Amino acid sequence: MTAGRLPKALSWTVLVPILSAVLLALAWGRDLPFFVQILGAFALAGAILAAVNHAEIIAHRVGEPFGSLVLAVAVTVIEVGLIVMLMISGGKGSESLARDTVFAAVMITCNGIVGIALLIGAVKYHVTIFNAEGTGAALATVTTLATLSLVLPTFSISRPGPEFTPGQLAFAAIASLALYAVFVITQTVRHRDFFLPITSEGEVVEAEEHADPPSDRRALASLGLLVVALVAVVGLAKVETPAIEAGVAAVGFPPSFVGVVIALLVLLPETLAAARAATRDRIQTSLNLAFGSAMASIGLTIPAIAVATIWLEGPLVLGLTSTQMVLLAVTVVVGILTVVPGRATRLEAAVHLVLMAAFLLLAVIP
Repeated sequence: MTAGRLPKALSWTVLVPILSAVLLALAWGRDLPFFVQILGAFALAGAILAAVNHAEIIAHRVGEPFGSLVLAVAVTVIEVGLIVMLMISGGKGSESLARDTVFAAVMITCNGIVGIALLIGAVKYHVTIFNAEGTGAALATVTTLATLSLVLPTFSISRPGPEFTPGQLAFAAIASLALYAVFVITQTVRHRDFFLPITSEGEVVEAEEHADPPSDRRALASLGLLVVALVAVVGLAKVETPAIEAGVAAVGFPPSFVGVVIALLVLLPETLAAARAATRDRIQTSLNLAFGSAMASIGLTIPAIAVATIWLEGPLVLGLTSTQMVLLAVTVVVGILTVVPGRATRLEAAVHLVLMAAFLLLAVIP
């Protein structure tokens, strides 16, 4: 299928959003049998993948820096929709769901995606090479965002518990949004060369050739399907809320593991894209995806949740626990040691993956 044509009528990216929307309409407000809940879970995952696919088509059409914003906004709508729908249900642990989801996204991106990309690159090319300037700036931004939004609430004393006051939450939201905006401009406009792949001799590699941008008709078709997919994702999240919470409880996992499930679903497309880039010796692209996803998860989700708290009842717990802060601190230190040399081997990949495994273990057995 060429870039200028409309999506094929029988393409999964066309059928999945439509069928998911139909399933949502049939299931809304009803008690669902088990097999329909399973079908809804698959439809939810498929709608997420389809939404990101159509967002990528639109991003290719509008170009940078707006393309990155389209992708980030689409993923953030999915993440926020899942979080808000689960918080509305008022289940156990819903007050800390935003924190658990955003923290899980940081761990998955900075350890899971980074570790997988470095491992693939090191196995195939022995040593992975990337631009330390751009990657270091990305890691610094992620660290600042995580500290402002997830660490400081634990130590603020204006409210009991790891919560922000409305004024503090507003500052964290505005600061997060501003930092993310500055990073997008830096990455796509002012210092784009910092984020391009480099050779082992340190020479910048120009961006890979892409297919011609899609036509206006195809972009508009993808825009319509993106809207349908996003509506299906948010609606199915509401429908599947009891099943998700019951499933987590049935296997004996703590309620906070729901946040890990959400983050894994949302970040699946970025993980696959980062792995594909690593196989082509484009580790810089993989790292851009990893740290960019972490930034979007904090820099766009926290402001959106801050606005949603106007209508949501109950507390909003953002402060990390002591165990989570230790994991975050170690991740930052290891990330710095990985990024500074501008090259990495299987050892660095293994360290990040072990940290990811430790996060998953402690999410299951706190």
